[in-house]
Amino acid sequence: MNEFSGKWLIVDMELWNRDFIDLVERGHFTFEPNDSGSFAFGAVSGYMDCMENKEQLDFTFEGEDECDSISGRGYVKLTKEDKISGRIYFHQGDDSGFTAIRDE
Repeated sequence: MNEFSGKWLIVDMELWNRDFIDLVERGHFTFEPNDSGSFAFGAVSGYMDCMENKEQLDFTFEGEDECDSISGRGYVKLTKEDKISGRIYFHQGDDSGFTAIRDE
């Protein structure tokens, strides 16, 4: 998970604009070296359980959306050394593609 480790700032999402992405705090995904992580965008935040595969990092998550419990899954792929793209799927809800850059 070394190539994914660190904080990644969300620059684009299919379903939501920049104002929503950064509503509460700067939208981001953070991947820890111990196969865990967290994310936040809009009024959504969550904690991830991650597993690296050959070409991508898969994750499941639990969290909150405006104080309602949420869960789901997703994945990220490294597209450049400092850029990832992926998709997040909310259980029985929306799904959205996203792009993020490494926070320096």
